[in-house]
Amino acid sequence: MGKIDLSINKEGLRHNIEKARENHIVIPTIAQMQDPSLIPEKIKDKLTKTGLWDVDPVNLFRINWHNEAKESGGLYQKVPNYVEIPSALSGVKCRILAMSGKWFPTGCHKVGASFGCLAPRLVTGQFDATYHHAVWPSTGNYCRGGAFNSKLLACDSVAILPQDMSKERFDWLKSIAGQIIATPGCESNVKEIFDKTWELKQDPSMMIFNQFAEMGNPLWHYNVTGYALAELYEAVKKPGQRFAGACFTSGSAGTMSAGDLLKERYPYAKLGVGEALQCPTILDNGFGGHRIEGIGDKHIPWVHNVKNTDMAIAIDDEDSQRLLRLFNTPEGQKYLKEGLGLDDGLIEKLTWMGISGIANVLCCIKMAKYYELTEDDILVTVLTDSAVMYKSRVEELNELHGAYSPFEAEKDHALHMLGLKTDSLLELTYAERKRVHNLKYYTWVEQQGMNVEDLNAQWYDTANTWDAVHAQAKELDELIDAFNDEVGILKNL
Repeated sequence: MGKIDLSINKEGLRHNIEKARENHIVIPTIAQMQDPSLIPEKIKDKLTKTGLWDVDPVNLFRINWHNEAKESGGLYQKVPNYVEIPSALSGVKCRILAMSGKWFPTGCHKVGASFGCLAPRLVTGQFDATYHHAVWPSTGNYCRGGAFNSKLLACDSVAILPQDMSKERFDWLKSIAGQIIATPGCESNVKEIFDKTWELKQDPSMMIFNQFAEMGNPLWHYNVTGYALAELYEAVKKPGQRFAGACFTSGSAGTMSAGDLLKERYPYAKLGVGEALQCPTILDNGFGGHRIEGIGDKHIPWVHNVKNTDMAIAIDDEDSQRLLRLFNTPEGQKYLKEGLGLDDGLIEKLTWMGISGIANVLCCIKMAKYYELTEDDILVTVLTDSAVMYKSRVEELNELHGAYSPFEAEKDHALHMLGLKTDSLLELTYAERKRVHNLKYYTWVEQQGMNVEDLNAQWYDTANTWDAVHAQAKELDELIDAFNDEVGILKNL
């Protein structure tokens, strides 16, 4: 595996600098994404006049977890936006903090992971914006983030995603991506996406940014998401409380590298990975279709540091669907207010949870029950996107199940949240982690052209694989600063 290739292609770099100058582009550093106080005041002035989803290069500086919760003109805040799940809702004593991706451009944190993949090749000239098309294979949000970043950086893009993903994803992509390719199947049909990328690779102008294999994905999440979660915990913890762990469902497994940072900071923390019960690849080598959009793709991503993962947790997709309806209908919200006594502010924040975000919270609940966590424990997770991307799914659920009511809402809460048990969950031993890691061989070595030496290095040589990639943020930032200096836009703002 090794490190990210940061070698320079002088011709491509010259073209990218010229194109950035023509389009008034300034690229943010990883350090600025960690700490927005480092962002120049001239950039902040422009942001006060810019909408969160506007196709404007200045929105690259909103690729961080500290954006104010504003649709337009927002700047930054010290504590990231989050939802705390109260015990009355979760049924467990421990605190669960879910950091929100709704306030990124595109309404999803995948715009950050895609930046982490594109930026190294852009500022080295390996990707030539005057020649290459950026191809974003995805199950939905990653290709949205990639297409958005490509548009901001004046690059042509190709978005690939399964045909059964939500209508909102396709509608939005039509206005942003240069080309959209819908592959057969649902969330878990990633092999069909990979097949399409092999077909596109025959054209040398097509450069593939595969989130499941690109090390820029874990680099970004380790250095940005991991730091933000640690900041959130430190900001809200109370005397005597401890960091107990983190759970993330695995789509590309990029967020799992945030767990690597958290386990370095808090060595006794547990790190759980979630997947759909209907596609339990990690749990028992299983497969199948499911409805938790954004996770669970019948393989182990190349970028998942399995050796550092403590627990595998399967979530029934019916639980996430029913709770999506509970949190996003008037009848469900009436139950939350009158039945549970939740305030209007929290009820609004529960709409910040998309389907995979709900699954992340459910993973935390199952982990809390397994380890018998108390009010002195804190678990953290992220909300990849919000219910904005799933309004059509709520309508489909209403059509499928009929009229909703506070009684039905109470039943959904009891069955699909309070009723969670510790079944379909596995605390991973060394041998079980190795079994999961070895599954990478069949996807990545046999099918996708990786070599077995790199696969073994991921397991046996942490210092020169995972640790080395995480540390490349500094070198990448130096390249970004040099790129911006050559473009010259910032000093002329």
